[in-house]
Amino acid sequence: MLMFDRASLAALAAVLDTGSFDRAAARLGVSQSAISQRIRGLEEHVGAVLLLRSRPVKPTEAGQKIRAHAETLALMEQRLADRLKMAPIYLDAPLRIAVTADTLASWVLPALPQEDWLFYDLIIDDQDHSERLLLSGEAAGAITARAVPVAGCDITPLGPLRYVGFASPAFADYHFAEGVTLSALLRAPALTYSRKDRLQRAWASKVAEINISTLPTHYLPSTHGITDAAKAGLGWAVNPEEMIAPHFESGALVALRPDIVLETPLYWQVPRQNKEVLSGITASLKRAAARRRTG
Repeated sequence: MLMFDRASLAALAAVLDTGSFDRAAARLGVSQSAISQRIRGLEEHVGAVLLLRSRPVKPTEAGQKIRAHAETLALMEQRLADRLKMAPIYLDAPLRIAVTADTLASWVLPALPQEDWLFYDLIIDDQDHSERLLLSGEAAGAITARAVPVAGCDITPLGPLRYVGFASPAFADYHFAEGVTLSALLRAPALTYSRKDRLQRAWASKVAEINISTLPTHYLPSTHGITDAAKAGLGWAVNPEEMIAPHFESGALVALRPDIVLETPLYWQVPRQNKEVLSGITASLKRAAARRRTG
């Protein structure tokens, strides 16, 4: 039976969390040579290289799987400590959860449980791509747009995130004086989160009733930054309705086509080995999603 030394697992988690052996040593209060010995012993035990000695240090596929296993064990220990009313067992590394920039900006943060022992490492990725983080073991749970469970995962519907198109009043008057037409959309600069982000093109395609594969756009990797850039007149954009509604009320932004709304269904996915230990987070996200649906 394959058994792992807790100190070696802690060393692996610390190296990957901090990105180097010396910072991991400082975090754990041991020498760098001790960290190296623990990692070397773990690699010999597993029979595989676990770390790529790059800057920052990165895990191999085997290293990522061991890291995910170590996190699950730590969460199980904490769950048991809670049930036995023992003192909290602090995790060796923050809990990595994949969320989208838009859910982070609009509703996820207040929904995450606050525990003295629990620290989060929120990985920002597009909802269409976050399942790869689950498959690789890089995330203990993820918010995705995938309605079909990732292999080995349980899935919880969180309801849709509604998106609207918007711009500053001056921008709309200048670029869309004749309406939000196809020709205007192909000229007016958009604001896009990243090259993975398809929301602006999807919204524009729905407006124009034709597939639009490219748009003139600025790239700005911040949901709040996109809102601020739109208020400053840099471009038009698409963001969650609940996030933009106050700016509509103040008059800082206007809806470009109030009748055109994109809905992206969201799902919380958790590997089955993490189901029980993350049940509190799952329940909290479900409650938050229910509140959003009922308004």
